[in-house]
Amino acid sequence: MGKQKDFKKLANNGFLLKLFFLQKMPMGILSGMRVVELDERHCSVSVPFNYLTKNPFKSTYFAVQSMAAELSSGAMAIAEVMQAPSPVSMLVLDMKANFTKKARSKVIFTCDNGKEIADAVKNAVSTGEGQTVTITSRGLDTQGDIVSEFKFTWTFKAKNQH
Repeated sequence: MGKQKDFKKLANNGFLLKLFFLQKMPMGILSGMRVVELDERHCSVSVPFNYLTKNPFKSTYFAVQSMAAELSSGAMAIAEVMQAPSPVSMLVLDMKANFTKKARSKVIFTCDNGKEIADAVKNAVSTGEGQTVTITSRGLDTQGDIVSEFKFTWTFKAKNQH
């Protein structure tokens, strides 16, 4: 469980998160994404509305939104994979999105499917079979309106130890 706590500490520390982004996900720095909160059950990630994140229609570019939405589930997945008793691979298999309002302010994406992610990782390790789980991340603007909703299907598979 120590590794999971270490990742949560990293994700909840702005400076350490920037170092992680620099090493593993440089677009996270450029986009200004921040992990607002990360625990076992949910994760919230913010993305600003600024020159680097906007599109020609004066709203947040859909790819920036998808990156922040993915991280809201991916951070929990990374934490679970890091604490697994044996190596587990993870990959996004599918993504679906609905955009309901132009994002013209900071957006916070929240995923509340931490238990489902943890169960999938545990089942992958215990059964040796690949597991899939579909989660939802919703993006709310500063007025509290949903601007977009993403559904990601994650796959988890225990790595062969030969």
